[in-house]
Amino acid sequence: MLNKPDKTAKNDKTERIDRSDRTDKRPDDRGSKPPVAKGPQERPTPSPMPVHRPTVILVGADKGGVGKTTVTRTLLDYLEARNIPRRAFDTEHPKGTLKRFHPDITEIVDVTSASDQMKIFDTINANEATVIDVRAGLLSTTLKALRDIGFMDHAKASNYTFAVFHILGPSIASLDEIADTADFLKGAQHFLVKNFINNTTFFDWEPGTYSAYFQKIQNAQELAVPRLNELACEQVEVAAIPFHTFTANKNADGKPANYSFVLRGYVRHWLQKVFAEYDRVRLTELIHHRQKVA
Repeated sequence: MLNKPDKTAKNDKTERIDRSDRTDKRPDDRGSKPPVAKGPQERPTPSPMPVHRPTVILVGADKGGVGKTTVTRTLLDYLEARNIPRRAFDTEHPKGTLKRFHPDITEIVDVTSASDQMKIFDTINANEATVIDVRAGLLSTTLKALRDIGFMDHAKASNYTFAVFHILGPSIASLDEIADTADFLKGAQHFLVKNFINNTTFFDWEPGTYSAYFQKIQNAQELAVPRLNELACEQVEVAAIPFHTFTANKNADGKPANYSFVLRGYVRHWLQKVFAEYDRVRLTELIHHRQKVA
C-alpha cells in the first residue's frame, strides 16, 4: 500500500515558513542608530506689526478764510488712502461745514462746551485717529482749554500723538498767531501750513521777520498746500463729497456719476501733490509705531 502524505508534517513546515517570514519582516532594532536629538528649530522672526497710537490732529487758525476745512478734508482723504481709520469733529456749531463732505464719520460739536469736549477727549482711542476742524477764531481758545484740563501733559505721558495743523494766511496776522500759540504747543507736533487757496503770495516782507516768528516754535515744520483749480474746487463743493470720491467719479451714495473728466484730472493731480507733502513730513509715522515682538 502506498503511504499517504503526512498532512501534519506539511502543516508544521508551512507554519515554520510563515513564522520565518514574519520574523524577517520585523525591523532590526539592534543595528539601528539612536535618533539624533535636534536642537530648537529657529523660527523666522516676525516683522513688528504697525499699530496705531492714540492720535489727535487739530486743524485751525484764529484768522478766518484761510481754508482750514479744505485742509481737514485732504487729511481725512489721506488717512483713508493710507488705511488709517479716522473720525472727525466739526466745531462749526451748530450747522457745520465739514459734515457736508464726510457725514458718516463727522460729528458737529461746540468745542467751547465742556460736555462736547468730553465727547471728543474722553473717547480718544488707538483704533482711529481723531481729526478736529476748529472753527475760525477758536484755535488759541481751544489750545488753552486743552492745557487747562491737562490734556497736553496727559498726551505726553500716555504716548499719544498730538499734532496741530496751523493754517496760515498771507498776512502779518497769521505770523502773530504763531507767537500767540507757541506757548501752548510744547511737546506737540506743530505744522505751519501755507494754504495757497488763491494766487496771493505768502509773506512778501523781509525774510528775517518771518524767521523770527517761525523760530518761536521748536520743531515746527512747514507744509504747502498748492492751489486747486477754481472750477474744479467749485464742482467738488457743489457735489458735497470727499475729493477722492470725486476723482473716482462717484456720487455721495457711491453710485457712478458724470463729473467732468478734465476737472477730475485737476483734482487728482492736486490731491497727489498734497499727499506727497504729508508723506514728506512722515505723517503716518507719527500715527504708527512698531509693536515690540516678544
